[in-house]
Amino acid sequence: MSDADVAVLLLVRVVVGLVMLLHGLNHWRGGGRIEGTARWFTGLGLRQGVLQAWASVVTEVGAGALLVLGLLTQFACAAVISVMLVAGLLAHRPNGFFVFKDGYEYVLTLAVVALALAVLGPGRWSVDHAAGVDLSGWTGGAIALGVAVVATGGLLGTFWRPEPRADAESEADAQSEAGAESESGTEPQSTVEDPAPQSTTAPFDQEAR
Repeated sequence: MSDADVAVLLLVRVVVGLVMLLHGLNHWRGGGRIEGTARWFTGLGLRQGVLQAWASVVTEVGAGALLVLGLLTQFACAAVISVMLVAGLLAHRPNGFFVFKDGYEYVLTLAVVALALAVLGPGRWSVDHAAGVDLSGWTGGAIALGVAVVATGGLLGTFWRPEPRADAESEADAQSEAGAESESGTEPQSTVEDPAPQSTTAPFDQEAR
């Protein structure tokens, strides 16, 4: 591996690591802090929001620091992939692909980059290389992807309990009733209470996205 290859791996490792680390710190100290992050996770249908918030902080900060150091690289990549899977499946998937529509474009990119790092390895300028640890290649990719899928499945199976939502159906019924009354020449009488204010905690998920 040439010096240029090693430098590129270092650059990608450090950038992805810092992105994860800063997102984790933002979940902890930014905006609504742990309480706001916990409310956001609860809104996604995950039980024990405070636990989820702290788990996201530890996972993201830990994975970010490990990637910057090039230590336990494949397991750090697994943590990144798992975080992106959870975010993509629960928060971004309903919004489509594009990031400017809050879709899964961004989290997909980070997950694929993390998987590529797991396959390529951290390079010579890393703690793993200094310690003689080499899990690169198909083995490294399989470790990262396998651990990520198992961790994500375990998290969702244990904590994901979304509440049934009939908001869309209620709104459609109300619109139909209003349309019928309008056609009959009578003033529609609203029987639907004003919706609750939208949560202001959505920006606190900018970690995980």
